[in-house]
Amino acid sequence: MTVTGSEVPVTVMAQIPDSFDVQNPCMITAPSSGSRGIYGAIGTAGEWGLKKGCAVVYTDKGSGTGSHNLESNAAQRIDGTLTTSDEPVQFRADLTASERDDFNAVSADRFAWKHAHSKTNPEADWGRHVLQSVEFGFWALNKQFGSDSNANAITPENTLVIASSVSNGGGSSVRAAEQDTKGLIDGVAVSEPNVNPVVDTGFSIVKGSDAPITEHSRSLLEYTTALAVYQGCANQAPAIRDTAPLNAAFNPPVIGENICTSLGLKGLVTGATTDERAADALRILNEEFGIQSEQNLLAPIHFASNVAQSISMTYANAYGRAGVEDRVCGLSLAATDGAGAVTPLTPAAEAAAFATSNGIPPTAGVNLVYDDAVGQPTLLTASMSPSSGQMDYGLDALLCLHSLAMGRDVINDTELTGDQAALAEAIAEGVSEIRATGNLQGKPAVFVTGRADAVLPINHTSRPYFGLNQQVEGEGSELRYYEVLNAHHLDVLNGFPAVGASYVPLHHYYFQALDLVWDRLTNGTPLPPSQVVRTTPRGDSTPLAQINLPAIAAQPPEEDRIHLIGGELRIPD
Repeated sequence: MTVTGSEVPVTVMAQIPDSFDVQNPCMITAPSSGSRGIYGAIGTAGEWGLKKGCAVVYTDKGSGTGSHNLESNAAQRIDGTLTTSDEPVQFRADLTASERDDFNAVSADRFAWKHAHSKTNPEADWGRHVLQSVEFGFWALNKQFGSDSNANAITPENTLVIASSVSNGGGSSVRAAEQDTKGLIDGVAVSEPNVNPVVDTGFSIVKGSDAPITEHSRSLLEYTTALAVYQGCANQAPAIRDTAPLNAAFNPPVIGENICTSLGLKGLVTGATTDERAADALRILNEEFGIQSEQNLLAPIHFASNVAQSISMTYANAYGRAGVEDRVCGLSLAATDGAGAVTPLTPAAEAAAFATSNGIPPTAGVNLVYDDAVGQPTLLTASMSPSSGQMDYGLDALLCLHSLAMGRDVINDTELTGDQAALAEAIAEGVSEIRATGNLQGKPAVFVTGRADAVLPINHTSRPYFGLNQQVEGEGSELRYYEVLNAHHLDVLNGFPAVGASYVPLHHYYFQALDLVWDRLTNGTPLPPSQVVRTTPRGDSTPLAQINLPAIAAQPPEEDRIHLIGGELRIPD
């Protein structure tokens, strides 16, 4: 369905378990994580809610898996099947037939993707879409259980509603709670939420005896494009080169050396050797962009997985409301062959994309392509930059994205001009539209976030949101923030022995967060104070056990508590 006020289809879905109790109705929101489609949160908020006997309401938040094959004009229907007909689909690029022909004549076999190319900045409406999913949930419940007289209607007044989910879905539920003017939401329980809080210079972040961090609350696009630019070089820093899990296996040193050389020639890192340049790249990320040192060991595997690169491309387009035809920073989306050249996506892969795509290429066989690479359009990871003439991961394209995010030419430290300046201004406006206010209207709320989160760095997300909330709501706040040691953003990586030996599953604490908010709303049980949760990694051969996963403490010792005191958000070591 297309929800009110949206220019592209936004899918909503409700699941009602057989155990739903009409005498004690409850509902959990489950907006999809990442850019996934409607089923993207079934394994997180959906699992907990359905087992609790609650209805679960989902939304793809206007992102989702919608792809448009510009060559064939095939797009996905609401059920994921493909069609070239003029009928309702998940997404088609805003191009006339002649415009699409012109595009294909220059660049064959390209795709447009819903989150990146809908020209709507869908994130600006993520909170509203969650609220609309709740309203849809009430409609579905009353359709199933209501009567003609509406005598026993299921309403917000008699239903417990918890806004939940993880990552982008968690951030969406937070924004929904801020925007809730109808009393739809009773509490919030989220894990590693993607929140971009309003920048509040009235407080700094201080961890232990570390220097205060005043440059917090950077936008996702600022720190993510910085990771895309510098992490490939930083992977070779002596401090992490041989200790970061899977770094040597996934990040060929020669590529890191090339990136370091290119950055050095542009004056963006200092040093005469790769070791020195890589160490400076790591310093820039840690000191200038507020990336916690705990995140350094996981960042290399994320770089190898194109996490920062894919987010940078998609969100630059989305925030700037750019179309596929704009080719922001010379990047496009296509399948590629073993040599990195563009090739048609196989029919089988395209037919399966609705099920296999995470909504943000590279995914489902569609990759990031650098159209301006030396020689020919090439897979970004194998691209040679025009400015360097060497294979440096298409660094020119990544520097272009970083400049757009920072609002200046980062190479020359000068103002952008022309189309670049206009796009950077549009991106800045798009970012302003997604900033979170910190006002949860006194709703009981829990954030759990891993200190080692290398996707959404905590100095720009959960930490400053908590500080902002304390400033905005003061003593009226019921937000609690639990920072989990030895936990990170993608529990799936713990399946690699080299990762699982050193990290614990954050998902375990996400379910605790839901339990705590449930108990607060149903029994009046106070939420535990904000705190650092001190987990213990299992090591190389020991199975994960309860001793590794201490519970969030009802009364943590003072040295573990997180406080906003004066102008400092104090985080224990």
